[in-house]
Amino acid sequence: MDTNIIEKAQWTNSIPIFKNLIILKQLGIAVGLPFGLVITFILISSGWSKDSLYAAALIITALLLAYLLIKVVYGGKYEAEFAVDEKGIYCRTEEKQASKSRLLNGLTVLAGIFSGNPAVSGAGLLAKSKNRIFIPWTNVSKIKYIEKHFVILINGGFAEKITLFCTRENYGEIERIIKGKTNA
Repeated sequence: MDTNIIEKAQWTNSIPIFKNLIILKQLGIAVGLPFGLVITFILISSGWSKDSLYAAALIITALLLAYLLIKVVYGGKYEAEFAVDEKGIYCRTEEKQASKSRLLNGLTVLAGIFSGNPAVSGAGLLAKSKNRIFIPWTNVSKIKYIEKHFVILINGGFAEKITLFCTRENYGEIERIIKGKTNA
């Protein structure tokens, strides 16, 4: 690992949420799998009763409304800023999109407080904490290069993950910098 070389690269990228295979896979694991299991459990445990079908329809409707909200509020895109430098790897939501997220997250926290539902408030607070992520080089534990999609997945310590959405033009440079800093 050559720490004498100080390199820095910064870029922004606009990633279509519902067209990017990496994001769709992550959404499938984070959202589709849990909700799919809940729906399956409800339907099987109730013997496919009318009430369980209604509950499943409500869950699916909520997911469709979330999809529409993302399309309307964010234009269906994840706008992000990335950087790698001598200290580590940075990812943050672009400021205009981050402002929208802060507003929605704040409304979620308030909705949870006023409805007496701490889980909703907790979800809003948790979402607020993910607008900026930094992983120092010393914390990098796993790297996966997906050159075909110009993506580099970085794992750090517990719950430290960054997906670098590179551009076609800068992918090679970013991969070289990361390999130089981590020998991975």
